[in-house]
Amino acid sequence: MLPRLHSKTDVDPVVSSYLSTLKAKGFSGDIETQYSSRLAVATDNSVYQQLPEAVVHPKTTQDVVLIGEVSSQPEFERVTFSPRGGGTGTNGQSLTKGVVVDLSRHMNKILEVNQEEGWVRVQTGVIKDQLNDAVRPYGFFFSPDLSTSNRATIGGMINTDASGQGSLKYGKTSDHVLSLQAVFADGSILESGSEEAVADKGTFALKALQVTESVCRDYRPQIEAKFPPLNRFLTGYDLKNAISDSGEFDLTRVLCGAEGSLAFITEAKLNLTPIPKARTLVNVKYDTFDSALRNAPFMVEANALSVETVDSKVLNLAKQDIVWHTVSDLLQDVPGKEMLGINMVEFAGENTEETAAQVSALTAKLDQLINDGESGLIGYQVCDELAGINRIYNMRKKAVGLLGAAKGKAKPVAFAEDTCVPPENLADFIAEFRQLLDKQNLNYGMFGHVDAGVLHVRPALDLCDPMQEQLMHQISDQVVQLVAKYGGLMWGEHGKGFRSEYGPEFFGEELFNQLRRVKAAFDPHNKMNPGKICTPLDSQADLVKVTDTKRGYYDRQIDVKVRDSFKAAMECNGNGLCFNYDTSSPMCPSMKVTADRRHSPKGRAGLVREWLRQLSEQGVDILDVEQASLHKSASIKEMIERVRNTLNKRHEYDFSHEVYEAMNGCLACKACASQCPIKVDVPSFRSRFLNAYYSRYQRPAKDYLVANIETLLPVMGAMPAVTNAVLKQGWVQSLTEKTVGYIDAPLLSVPTLKQRASAYEVFDLQALSAVAPSEREDYVLIVQDPFTSFYDAEVVEDFCLLVRKLGKTPVMLPFKPNGKAQHIKGFLKQFAKGAKDTATFLDTVANLNIPMVGVDPALVLCYRDEYNEILAEARGEFDVLTAHEWLLPRLNAFDHHTTNSEPWYLFAHCTEKTKLPNAEKEWGAIFQHFGAVLNTVAVGCCGMAGTFGHESDKLQMSKDIYGLSWKGNLDVLPKERCLVTGYSCRSQVKRFENVKTLHPVQALLRHLD
Repeated sequence: MLPRLHSKTDVDPVVSSYLSTLKAKGFSGDIETQYSSRLAVATDNSVYQQLPEAVVHPKTTQDVVLIGEVSSQPEFERVTFSPRGGGTGTNGQSLTKGVVVDLSRHMNKILEVNQEEGWVRVQTGVIKDQLNDAVRPYGFFFSPDLSTSNRATIGGMINTDASGQGSLKYGKTSDHVLSLQAVFADGSILESGSEEAVADKGTFALKALQVTESVCRDYRPQIEAKFPPLNRFLTGYDLKNAISDSGEFDLTRVLCGAEGSLAFITEAKLNLTPIPKARTLVNVKYDTFDSALRNAPFMVEANALSVETVDSKVLNLAKQDIVWHTVSDLLQDVPGKEMLGINMVEFAGENTEETAAQVSALTAKLDQLINDGESGLIGYQVCDELAGINRIYNMRKKAVGLLGAAKGKAKPVAFAEDTCVPPENLADFIAEFRQLLDKQNLNYGMFGHVDAGVLHVRPALDLCDPMQEQLMHQISDQVVQLVAKYGGLMWGEHGKGFRSEYGPEFFGEELFNQLRRVKAAFDPHNKMNPGKICTPLDSQADLVKVTDTKRGYYDRQIDVKVRDSFKAAMECNGNGLCFNYDTSSPMCPSMKVTADRRHSPKGRAGLVREWLRQLSEQGVDILDVEQASLHKSASIKEMIERVRNTLNKRHEYDFSHEVYEAMNGCLACKACASQCPIKVDVPSFRSRFLNAYYSRYQRPAKDYLVANIETLLPVMGAMPAVTNAVLKQGWVQSLTEKTVGYIDAPLLSVPTLKQRASAYEVFDLQALSAVAPSEREDYVLIVQDPFTSFYDAEVVEDFCLLVRKLGKTPVMLPFKPNGKAQHIKGFLKQFAKGAKDTATFLDTVANLNIPMVGVDPALVLCYRDEYNEILAEARGEFDVLTAHEWLLPRLNAFDHHTTNSEPWYLFAHCTEKTKLPNAEKEWGAIFQHFGAVLNTVAVGCCGMAGTFGHESDKLQMSKDIYGLSWKGNLDVLPKERCLVTGYSCRSQVKRFENVKTLHPVQALLRHLD
């Protein structure tokens, strides 16, 4: 039985008192002190981990002012803060032991767009892609382009002075900030970059304004000498660019890159860039990565917008990922050559002819180099289609996460990966960098912005190994010296964070003390992100260090066998792709509607890691607990104990309850299992957690209903009219909702599938065995699933009729439980038993060598995914196809039709399009063959996800998720032409739109009729 995990890290009483006072003073945002919420922001995209005292989510600038004003009271002097946005920092910039102030949940409004003057004013919780979506209709975009653009906030970009692809022409974030609204640690406000940049006498804001200008002017020669003339100028307090060429002082430049160590940035006025009218991408291929680096300078000289590079490590990882399906035609292999590096060279501008001339000049040069055969250049492809260019860049952006998916315990980690040297020194610098890593026999991946001299180098280390952690510290120090040798920076674009300790050595005592003067003027009590960049002058506080506590310190406390068993959670590297802003992206629906980091794959993985650590701390082997639950029945004593534990839940703390709360909101849609670059598979470890959790606590009644639905359905289906009549009764619906927690139960199909028998033949193993092997391809075995067969039997019937129309004979296999619902709810013992029985049957049938096909993609994919997971080699060799997988390779056997129809619109199931990334394209090819037009609609999850949407406590979340992408698209499209592959999705549409949508096989049948 799972033990109670009762130990927790209590909040500092001073912080608790501070938060109570903050609320009493009128703070309108959210205040979270529960352990799970704090854990969710204890990590970012770096290797570090720091548990904060609390997380606050302000709703307004006045809330942020209150945060500062209340903390200025003497009794709260030791309360400290760190602002946080998307949490995508690679150096722990937003991590703190104090209070996290997260502006991303509520302060994410676009306040004003001025098309005439080309600027926008936003709250700083706005996401970069969200901003571009808003200003695109005006012909603009916010040009600093990050690999994390779909989850990075504007505030985070400002605080790290982010840049990314295209910076040679577009510059860094600070080049586009016109003014900022900054709230200081005492609650005073300053509007920078305008004539109104004044503050009340005696406030931190006024003193910061005066002291910083004085430092910038008085120490101008020292600043000019120390800050190198690089495209990626120094992150931190940008004293150099705070004085303009005309001699004017602008505090905005000092706040950009300050990592929240000076003030909270609540609003920003940003200039916008016109969207180029012409864009062309030339993908240049090389036989070595060194060749790619050495070829880059002449491409920069060709007046390219950007030159991005990717090495073979990243390319090979991309080829193993779902993303490769989108770019394989744009990055084709060169026959007889091995592609070990690529440069992606983009040209963009207002003049189409000028851009075309630039591309022609470059390709002529490339042709000459290929003919010479000495440059390592082996080929190139030109792409001038915007969609293709975006697909290439999406692959490049995903490269950051893909590196973390490398096999083995050692994972490429960020700690010295944004070094910046003059571009002409880059190839030599990297050659020496490689020697440094090769000497330690380390693997590594490289990618970056060669036009700016910035390369992301991530050595593979196992930070659960203390010796490898020490090696990381050693390499970090060596890279600092190497960067200095080549006239560069350790901090090219990803900020200082825990690398702040290198600041004094780089700046020298005199200039670093002036940085400390600036810090003291802004934040004399060291309350703002203490330890980052520098400490106030006269303060005895320490800077954070590269050697500070990392995730690996906690992970190594978990037994290695458990770590290996729970890889799906343990290997999360915090890249945060699951925070994707795009509502049409399948991952992660619960995070999208709650804006709660716990309800994301990253949040859930982090909670499970801590759950496993606490179990190990108590000497509990979770693998033993699992085995006991799978192979032993609970005794009477254990069942009584379960009831007692459940009754005590209200007054006995158990960390497992906090983990359960996060898991309970997961829709088990499986998008994370393929969309996440690390393949963090939440449904997999969620089912294991639930299985263990319910060894200690009593399950809710609705779980038993869901788990036994496949046993009940054949009984209910024997009397469908009676069953439906009962289910329609208002008192039954009310009773079901109140006692079981189940709502909107669907009605059974009438007539039943059994009554529709004229569409198919009934399975007879002996008769089919007698069919000649050469004739068996003319048969199709229909594999039933519980939901379509009993609730949407017309789909199965229509598929059988389609099979007949195509000249094949459909044969209905007897109904065998699939078990996916049991797996989702963590009934692993029952699922294993049922899966073994069904797998044995299907494996026997597979010997007939007749295609087996199911119509619901989620249930078909369960045979490949969850069955493999629970049964391993005992699963057998059978294969069940989806309808489109059966149709596609056989199209040549079916008559081709001339296209002549109005279009259909495909809404694909999220599990289908993430586990089978070509599914939508393949459905389109099938429809085209039969003379029909099929347009794919970009949607995420529908919010039903099996039975999730039928549980009354999930109803509002289900509605909210449906509203993200499905409702808006269905409102503008002809619903009678909308096709939906998943049963649960059709059920959701029927519930909210009162429309019965078709499966694609039904549309094909009607089209052919």
